[in-house]
Amino acid sequence: MKLLHTVDILIIALYLISIIVIGLVLRKKAQRSKDDYLLGGKSIPWYMLGLSNASGMFDISGTIWLVTLMFVYGIKSAWIPWLWPVFNQIFLMVYLSKWLRRSNATTGAEWIGTRFGFGKGARMSHIIVVVFALVVCLGYLAYGFIGLGKFVEIFVPWEFVSNYVPFDISAEYVPHFYGTIFTLFAVFYSLLGGMSGIVWADVVQFTIMTIAALVIGYLGWQAVGDSNLNVPNGWMNPFLGELSMDWSQIIPEVNQKIKDDGFGVFSIFLFMMLFKGVLVSVAGPAPTYDMQKILSTKSPAEASKMSGFVSVVLMPIRYLMIAGFAALALIYYEKLDLLNAAGNIDFELILPTAIKTFVPVGLLGLLLAGLIAAFMSTFAGTLNAAQAYLVNDIYLKYTKPDATTSQIKNMNYLTGVVVVIVSIILGFFAEDVNSVLNIIVSVLYGSYVGANILKWHWWRFNGEGFFWGMVAGLLAAYIAPMLFPDVNELYLFPILLVVSLIGSIIGTYSAPPTEEEVLKAFYKNVRPWGFWKPINDKLVAEDSSFEKNKDFVKDMFNVVIGIIAQTTLVILPMYIIFRQSMPIYISLAILVACLFLLKKYWWNKLNEELN
Repeated sequence: MKLLHTVDILIIALYLISIIVIGLVLRKKAQRSKDDYLLGGKSIPWYMLGLSNASGMFDISGTIWLVTLMFVYGIKSAWIPWLWPVFNQIFLMVYLSKWLRRSNATTGAEWIGTRFGFGKGARMSHIIVVVFALVVCLGYLAYGFIGLGKFVEIFVPWEFVSNYVPFDISAEYVPHFYGTIFTLFAVFYSLLGGMSGIVWADVVQFTIMTIAALVIGYLGWQAVGDSNLNVPNGWMNPFLGELSMDWSQIIPEVNQKIKDDGFGVFSIFLFMMLFKGVLVSVAGPAPTYDMQKILSTKSPAEASKMSGFVSVVLMPIRYLMIAGFAALALIYYEKLDLLNAAGNIDFELILPTAIKTFVPVGLLGLLLAGLIAAFMSTFAGTLNAAQAYLVNDIYLKYTKPDATTSQIKNMNYLTGVVVVIVSIILGFFAEDVNSVLNIIVSVLYGSYVGANILKWHWWRFNGEGFFWGMVAGLLAAYIAPMLFPDVNELYLFPILLVVSLIGSIIGTYSAPPTEEEVLKAFYKNVRPWGFWKPINDKLVAEDSSFEKNKDFVKDMFNVVIGIIAQTTLVILPMYIIFRQSMPIYISLAILVACLFLLKKYWWNKLNEELN
């Protein structure tokens, strides 16, 4: 049994001490006000928030999943993260981050007041957004909790730890025990330091992960050059064929994994991901840590820059690591022990097992510290979002609107502890990483889309419409999987969308429009494009110099170019690791062309626009 070397343990301990120090140092700043705690006082530079956001997305559970996908599906795996959808960052970069930041809200639920006012419908909408946000946050916390536990179990076997603890745990719950231990560290610095503490800890984490990714990428690149890579036909092709490649003559067990995933015919799967992904992106960010980082920026222009910076720093670094591990696992598959505690092959163990097998002493500690930090980053950011909704949108809105700074501080601590306890309990009931992931991205997000597209683009849409659209979507998300248990969650999305839209429209016409003054203030401040003609006409009548947003075509052009650039940043590291010369040159040419167009039609226009 291979145990961690003393050097690796010291590196991990040094990281854990450093984040405790960050929490203690930034504690006083976080306690100055609600905005300082939840949004860092809106004074954090956009590039640091971008690094922090990228760090939060470099989560351990997602990395386990992506390494497994690349091992199984090859270059085609670059498309599967569209399930999230990963390109929602491009929509945010181009225009949605600006729109959201112009609201000056503290949370997504507080934003509801700027759009629907403060009547009955707005109160209903506020409540449903808080409920949805908390459900999604708890889901993400449970998701990261499971991934971390499975990961640590590889490096710290329970047979070794059990000698030092006064109780016994069944093999099924060992990952949950480890998840709980490291969760406590994340809770410490996120509760004490607030958003500023989270951002600084994230920057440390991303620096660690960048060093580790470069080394792992090099090890994978070197292994590919020294060995013959044995993969199925179509593995290197990002476009043609089906996802269900034939592994029967190479690693037969992979065929069962492909069958269990149920992604089906590649072209249909890709179309459904694109259809769902575009609509989810147009709806705007879900009310989690991503939205909180946008609201924490200094200005709308910096919010756009922050969202764009996320893809630039995250994709190449993360996929160098992913492709490096996939290469090592493919070439040295016989050396990997992928049997889980129950004695079954678990391909989600590829990443941790490859780390244990191939990474040298010293770098192993650095990589483990980085991946544990990745969990903490995601956990801390999501915890901060959940606290924001509980404190700002329940406690201060309904319970104690005149709370003192000290009372707000104590409530932040209390809600943080409660959220952590509930997420840990939920983690005990989840089967695996993929099961939680599917529930979040395919079911919950599917219910979210209809009402949240209409809120930006249709003036007549009101609080009642938002409430009933969300309720209808959530009910459909609960019932549809039971009616169609054998259907992949992705293919249920159109049903959830239609039901949500029907609920939204019926709810909208069941009540009068939102107050005219609220609509005019929102439209004038946020300046969305869409179906706002009656409101636009009223504003023009009051001020003939007022101009509506005519950037729809420009924004959609930049979105398309941005998605191409982002996808190229995903595929390019894969081709570099697997030494595919011609695809590298083609990818670089596409990337340069995209960056030129974005510089001219997006970046240069940011400071010309009304912020």
